[in-house]
Amino acid sequence: MKIIGLTGGIASGKSTVSNYLKELGAFIVDVDNIAREIVEPGKPAWLEIKNEFGQDFIRNDQNIDRKKLGKLIFSSNLAREKLNNITHPEIILKTQELIEELKHQKLYPLIVIDAPLLIEVGMTELVEEVWLVVVEYQEQIKRLMIRDNISLEEAIKKVHTQMKTKEKMKYASLIINNNNCIQNTLNQVKEIWDKIV
Repeated sequence: MKIIGLTGGIASGKSTVSNYLKELGAFIVDVDNIAREIVEPGKPAWLEIKNEFGQDFIRNDQNIDRKKLGKLIFSSNLAREKLNNITHPEIILKTQELIEELKHQKLYPLIVIDAPLLIEVGMTELVEEVWLVVVEYQEQIKRLMIRDNISLEEAIKKVHTQMKTKEKMKYASLIINNNNCIQNTLNQVKEIWDKIV
């Protein structure tokens, strides 16, 4: 059983790769889901966010107003750092617990930690390899504008809040190129899968 970390910039196609690995038989640990779970109303991280950012960021149903908080963290490095300090330790802990549980079960040939911020959060220590999904900058911007229905300026801002692909490449054991058609990307993934499983 191998544990790999799958990462990539926003709108890089990481989810496509993750979904295909699941189809092939891998267990996917979706770190975004873990991040959502830890900030459910009443949980410690939710309370910390409420105390740090205020009631304005809590909706009537007591859930965090993700859209509002998202806007803030994409425009303020300090706010992003504060949020990360609240959520990242809890995310890492929950991910570690799940990995240990899966190791004992021995049901899957591959465990994939699907995490957009795998490197930034320091989760590379939890995995044996880092697989990085890459896409050219112009294509990334175009996909992001379509996917999120946002302006060019907003897309550029979102991409620039993340670690540069060139920087991420230093951590990558393997690079999956997602510049061409989807079938080309899936073929790369299948080839990798066949070698390790």
